[in-house]
Amino acid sequence: VQLQAFWGGLVQAGGFLKLSCAASGPTFRDWDMGWFRQAPGKEREFVAAMRYSGGTTIYGNSVKGRFTISRDNARNTVYLQMNSLKPDDTAVYYCVATQRVALSRLALPSSYNYWGQGTLVTVSS
Repeated sequence: VQLQAFWGGLVQAGGFLKLSCAASGPTFRDWDMGWFRQAPGKEREFVAAMRYSGGTTIYGNSVKGRFTISRDNARNTVYLQMNSLKPDDTAVYYCVATQRVALSRLALPSSYNYWGQGTLVTVSS
């Protein structure tokens, strides 16, 4: 399984970006997908996750109401729409995948077997 994230970049505060993550490998529709981020000098932080069925999504407290995770199983792609961006959102964003895990474990980095290479998002003030 390989994951590749795209469309990070530089944006002004208050702006928006939409990250994409293309997944290769069989049975994408059986995977729980998510996003984590890590800012310089900070610990890795959970951002969002979506169950394999697409029916359940969860978000980190710092992005609730601003970010939206979605998936397109026909394209083997997961997205992260990021609105109302803040300088504190500056980080490397990682796409992650795992085969079905308990809902209570979706926000834990240890639940994910596969990590993409990351894409840098920089929000200027």
